[in-house]
Amino acid sequence: MSMRRIVAGAALTLVVLTGAAAAQGPNLGKPISEEDVASWDISIGPDGKGLPPGGGTVKQGEAVFMAKCQACHGSKGAGQPNDRLVGGQGTLASDRPIKTVGSYWPYATTLFDYIRRAMPLYESKSLTSDEVYSVTAYLLNLNGIIPDSESINAQTLPKVTMPNRNGFVVFSRGE
Repeated sequence: MSMRRIVAGAALTLVVLTGAAAAQGPNLGKPISEEDVASWDISIGPDGKGLPPGGGTVKQGEAVFMAKCQACHGSKGAGQPNDRLVGGQGTLASDRPIKTVGSYWPYATTLFDYIRRAMPLYESKSLTSDEVYSVTAYLLNLNGIIPDSESINAQTLPKVTMPNRNGFVVFSRGE
């Protein structure tokens, strides 16, 4: 038997065995349940679809912010040691833009979504829906977007018009 036939036979055997192993898969993990997926499927779009029940006020948000956010974002969201959340209006076109909730974010619902999934930093997803609505209301108020008396919930939040709402260009897949 020639060396060429031995190598070709070995290669063919390797291809067949590799294909059989790949068809079985590595047998790692387990199928994920709908319930498990649901706990992470919490995205909120600009239209507010998917916002949970609940609500909050500016005053309630101030208390939550002081207890759970101020250590990272400073007094009244002024920043230090982490991101500044307040101010910056009118700076985006400057040499030193300040990107904050009030100057940059196009949708209030996106603010809710981010706080809900990512804050507080070392305890993400630990805030209740009412706490997230409250902190959202507080930050919107600090940025002069809503008055002190405003209540935020699934019906009112999508109606909030952010100062930079038209600062983004939206493309659809058909364009």
